[in-house]
Amino acid sequence: MRLLIVNPNTSRGVTDHIREAADAAAQPGDAFTTLCPDYGPELIVSHEDAAEAKRAVVDTVRGYCAPCDGIVLASFGNTGAEEVRALRRDIPVMGIATAAFCAARALGGRFGIVTFGKGLVSGLRAKVEEAAMADALLGIAHVEGDQFGDPGTVQRRYHDELADLCAQMHARGAASIVMGGGPLAGLAPKLAKTCPVPIIDGTQAAVNLMRTVVV
Repeated sequence: MRLLIVNPNTSRGVTDHIREAADAAAQPGDAFTTLCPDYGPELIVSHEDAAEAKRAVVDTVRGYCAPCDGIVLASFGNTGAEEVRALRRDIPVMGIATAAFCAARALGGRFGIVTFGKGLVSGLRAKVEEAAMADALLGIAHVEGDQFGDPGTVQRRYHDELADLCAQMHARGAASIVMGGGPLAGLAPKLAKTCPVPIIDGTQAAVNLMRTVVV
């Protein structure tokens, strides 16, 4: 399976996390190419960020000429999904929010989201509602504050707080937990060691789901 995986923000550190998460889900014969745009926001928070990132994602996909069987958009805004589908009607295009929520639905029960800043909560909630999963959402827990700094380092800086939030979400009754945000790619397997319920990594969920739709 050949996938183009696009990080819609320009953080090289986040792109590295996404690449590592995707590669960890690879099977023999897979070939993944993970890219980020040449321009745009380092982290997508505002509507303005999302609009610029959408243009950058489309330009990145348009400029990629190698054969691929599918495209993964590695932001929880599913940034540019509609536009990329219009550009590449021949292959499946999937955002990591869509994939993560599909995994939560398949696991059943109520699920929680854990993320790294209060400013991300409204956008995450909007994606839950868009996926018609609001009734299954137990809640969204976040690290206090909105001083993101380098998005490529948030999972290292907030590791302990994110682990605590997962434990609290489990204690509230979550049957599964979604890690909310592309910068958290690859963290779920590490946190899973101390959490009794499944923690869903959107990038890995997208890679696995792609296997069911790639022709």
